[in-house]
Amino acid sequence: MEEIEQIYRKYTPQVYKFLFSLCHDKYLAEELTQETFFQAMKSIDNFRGDCRIYVWLCSIAKHLWYQELKKRTGKNIKAVTARRRR
Repeated sequence: MEEIEQIYRKYTPQVYKFLFSLCHDKYLAEELTQETFFQAMKSIDNFRGDCRIYVWLCSIAKHLWYQELKKRTGKNIKAVTARRRR
């Protein structure tokens, strides 16, 4: 459990900044940051170490952000994002 606490202390500010850069809402960024670490704790045994922990956490955070956008807009965010890049 101590390892989880160390990860939380070390990466919380970075994950929060990442999420804030996506949503531009400090309250939503805080909520999604908490949810990111909750999901990470639930699936820490699945972390294979193929990437840095920060990258893994940001992947979880991005997925949660997409879920939030989907709830708010009812659209497939990845499809919308892909269309914008064309």
